[in-house]
Amino acid sequence: MSILTTTSGALSAAIAEFGEPHGYVAAASIGIPPRRTVDALRADLDAWSRADRDPQGYDDLIARTRSSYARLVSVDASRVAIGSQTSVQASVVAASVPPGAEVLVVERDFSSLLVPFTQRPDANVRAVPLEALADSIRDETFLVVFSLVQSATGVVADVTAIREAAARHGALTFCDTTQATGVLPVAAGEFDITVCHAYKWLCSPRGVSFLTVGERADAVLRPTQGGWYAGDEVWQSCYGTGITLAPDARRFDVSPAWQAWVGAEASIGMFAELDIAEIWQRAASLGELLCHELGLPVQRQAIVSWPDPDGSQLDRMTAAGIRISGRAGRARASFHLWNTDDDVAAIARAVR
Repeated sequence: MSILTTTSGALSAAIAEFGEPHGYVAAASIGIPPRRTVDALRADLDAWSRADRDPQGYDDLIARTRSSYARLVSVDASRVAIGSQTSVQASVVAASVPPGAEVLVVERDFSSLLVPFTQRPDANVRAVPLEALADSIRDETFLVVFSLVQSATGVVADVTAIREAAARHGALTFCDTTQATGVLPVAAGEFDITVCHAYKWLCSPRGVSFLTVGERADAVLRPTQGGWYAGDEVWQSCYGTGITLAPDARRFDVSPAWQAWVGAEASIGMFAELDIAEIWQRAASLGELLCHELGLPVQRQAIVSWPDPDGSQLDRMTAAGIRISGRAGRARASFHLWNTDDDVAAIARAVR
């Protein structure tokens, strides 16, 4: 008997767009596109091959995608900048930290979030375990950097404790929501800065990422990656040094990889219309069931990982037709809206 509760009509329709990807439990590595996204990409490639595309023609599409993402993470679109990679947008944040200021990070967090800070020659980076993050914030801390959901383990950060501690000590918060947005409800306005790549849980093509900038961060961040697409008037900002950057978060935009954004508009538009809490309930229930089946401590998470140092369990699951990932010496299953308890049963059989 399935442990999954009855889904809403909207979620059922969205699930149907993914066909039947039996055994695909690797959304934390790469999402799969819904049918509407594949159709949009094919139509755009056909138009491009007919010489029926021009750069300006993508502007409205990108504006719609920005608005959909803003609605998804509950901020105004003026707070959202577009990019292509998490590390690039994290580098903007790292470049804006005053020399010698303390940046508090999580040990073993995803490297794209950490390396931009550690590579600064004047960096003052202090790393602590995730569970100690809130208690480690002090008056000297300028910026607290962490992932909302840890990539290797799926552990969800204690946002309330982190935010409260940061507020007491006057520290800014920078949260990577790449492993959360699309499966776990995210309110980007709870943080001073967020970054998210859309190719995982938002099921978009690779090359689409977002930066949200809160009011306090506005006074700190510098648009070090600025280019013509960051101009207040984009198509009047292509030449020279005298351009005027956009007054809102668009001043942090980088020029878009057009075809990727065609797919992202379809995927993110779909997720913006769904109840993400319903997706989390579904995914976390499957994570809990897998823990029971494998005798693991209960983890009500979309990502469940367990020790597999020699990769033998990963090999057995792969041989059984299960698409799953291994990270940091652990097998990692990640459940999304298309998964069912049949996927849990398949993993359990292969592991045993």
